[in-house]
Amino acid sequence: MRAVVTVVEKRAKMRRPQAVAALLEAALQGTPAGKRLREASIWLVWEQAVGAQVAARARPAQFREGVLTVLVSSAPWMQQLSFLKGEICAKLNALLGAELVRDIFLRAGRLAAPPPAVPSAVTPRSSLTSTEQAEIASATAAIADPELRQALDRLLTRHALASPVDKS
Repeated sequence: MRAVVTVVEKRAKMRRPQAVAALLEAALQGTPAGKRLREASIWLVWEQAVGAQVAARARPAQFREGVLTVLVSSAPWMQQLSFLKGEICAKLNALLGAELVRDIFLRAGRLAAPPPAVPSAVTPRSSLTSTEQAEIASATAAIADPELRQALDRLLTRHALASPVDKS
């Protein structure tokens, strides 16, 4: 019997972790899914390409075969953007690093509200101040039912712990 020896090449060690998006792009390169992933980048660079003022009044809605459909909030903005189509295409393609957008089709429409801003992370507190404890006790003191009083006390305590400390 002859032994089969396989040589496994070791990949070079990464200097730092890669973003999941970069890994997906590399794995899907040359596939239809990879093409769609690149096209989806249009939504990510839109505001950078057109600026905040235009992005508030016009948003990408669809991309098909090189034509980007953009919803525009009003007729005056639609007219203004019609003059800027070529410039917007050039900026988008420069940001995308490829000639994906050949033309822009403008369509009047109602823009969906932008996603709400992500609130800053507030570190939850572990205890209430004596003033807060006294306020909760006085708010619940008039409730005759002990079970209801206890439930309201827990609710007000959780709310106070989740709220930032008022330093006024």
